[in-house]
Amino acid sequence: MDNIIQPVACEILDIKQESKQEYTFKVKTDIRPAHGQFLQLSIPKIGEAPISVSSFGDGWMEFTIRSVGKVTNEIFAKRPGDELFLRGAYGNGWPMETFQRKHMVIITGGTGLAPVRSMLRKFEQEPDFTKSVHLICGFKNQEGILFRNELETWKNHFSTIYALDNENFPGWRKGFVTEFVKEIPFDTFGDAYEVVVVGPPPMMKFTAMECTKCGVPDEKIWLSFERKMSCAVGKCGHCRIDEVYVCLDGPTFNYTRAKYLVD
Repeated sequence: MDNIIQPVACEILDIKQESKQEYTFKVKTDIRPAHGQFLQLSIPKIGEAPISVSSFGDGWMEFTIRSVGKVTNEIFAKRPGDELFLRGAYGNGWPMETFQRKHMVIITGGTGLAPVRSMLRKFEQEPDFTKSVHLICGFKNQEGILFRNELETWKNHFSTIYALDNENFPGWRKGFVTEFVKEIPFDTFGDAYEVVVVGPPPMMKFTAMECTKCGVPDEKIWLSFERKMSCAVGKCGHCRIDEVYVCLDGPTFNYTRAKYLVD
């Protein structure tokens, strides 16, 4: 039986700059995660960090990373051909069986787009998987926009609203994602829809509240927590909120449970 906490050395295949602060690392690996899971990325003698999978395929996986501390700074010093150590995948991914043949509403803020990117790619490549996809993506400013090419491509496949918090930008709306929730035609979906919200905790809180104002039941809303995780196997308690271990019970949660997970 494989050791679930043993890091494995994996070659970096490619590094792509996404924005001023984020880069996507493509890594060679046979690990096959579920959509929405995360892995622990590490560098020996430096430390490790939990990072969501932003895309994957046969023999490779991608992580979109912001440099925010010692470990990620060291990762950013790596080059193609160097090694990263991976362990995982961990946590519960998105409930894809629940999402099948539904109208999907996906609302993201900032780097919250990364944990849903692989799922959006699936929806694009398998148009019969969903009834429709309504995508609202928000970023603070132009410098923070991720996956620009894919955002343009998704315009051809999904109903999209792209917004910047406080800047005017051609083709983009100005304002917070919460302002655009009311434009989603929830009343045309019947009961066959689900809502995914990912972003900073305040964004998720107020976006979920806006959804409920539009008549969306709590059980149709799903969130992903990006809370600091350490061991990833429910032993250290770093990610614990009350009796919930985010690394084991999440990082994806139904809103019926997530609305009570307050630090």
